[in-house]
Amino acid sequence: MGDPPTFLGLSEDHSMNPDVVILPVPYELTTSYGQGTVDGPESCLKASAQVELFDSRLPEDLPAGAVIRTEAAWSSDAGTLQEQLDSVSKYLSKWLSDDKVFPVVLGGEHGLLPAQITALQKHPELEGDLGKLTIIQFDAHADLRDELDGDKWSHACAARRSLDRGVGNIIQIGVRAWSREEAIFSQNDQRVITHLASDILAVFDGKEVWESLMNELALLSGPVWISVDIDALDGYLVPSTGTPVPGGLTWWHLESALAQIFESKNCTILGADVVEIAPDSEGSLTPFTAAMIATRLVGGHIHRSIQ
Repeated sequence: MGDPPTFLGLSEDHSMNPDVVILPVPYELTTSYGQGTVDGPESCLKASAQVELFDSRLPEDLPAGAVIRTEAAWSSDAGTLQEQLDSVSKYLSKWLSDDKVFPVVLGGEHGLLPAQITALQKHPELEGDLGKLTIIQFDAHADLRDELDGDKWSHACAARRSLDRGVGNIIQIGVRAWSREEAIFSQNDQRVITHLASDILAVFDGKEVWESLMNELALLSGPVWISVDIDALDGYLVPSTGTPVPGGLTWWHLESALAQIFESKNCTILGADVVEIAPDSEGSLTPFTAAMIATRLVGGHIHRSIQ
């Protein structure tokens, strides 16, 4: 079988305390269309070995002096959905409550977001108060449904359940497939700001909308968690994710927005996730794109830590 893949194919020394920890969570219990996210984290790790280590923000190639550790993947034989989510929280809690480590969670479906939020509660920056936390959610979907097909823990409810747990604010970027219920909820709940892909990509006003969004990200303050559902990108970039949607963000939109978040001076970035990864039946574009996103997140953190 060989050794499990490591992030970027790097050799790892587990005797040293990590600066960055990669946490594979192959969680897939509520997918409603395409399946395959259970194999997403491993496919992303394998693809990451092909990603270039050069990052223009850093003085040397990745890991650029940082210690990066790839943890063994989460697994559970729990019998119920709630027990599975509790198991995810337990797996993540060691790393998501440590302010000396930058965690990057690789999923798995987006339904694991509330479990991540539970694991974050004990982070020193939050001190048990999730009202201090802002989630930056890149996503084709708002995930604000109260339930889907009778399931309140569906991936389509991930943002709504996170708010129920006390999260203070969610900024959504790239949404273009949502229900009337979600649109009304976003409009009426001051904790949610939804930036539609149609506005960002508008032929005449898109540039002004994008510049306004970048200014909003530059003014972020307080604790921040970055959640990247890869279907925020246009479907041609991630053809095998569970619910690819046309009309999404370009690669450069996403990369520029992530870079701006890491340049924001008044926020503390607690960590990030990259979710809804699925292996391609032909080729490897989807996991490779996810691996590039994870690499940009790690590079942004290292750049920020050496400033």
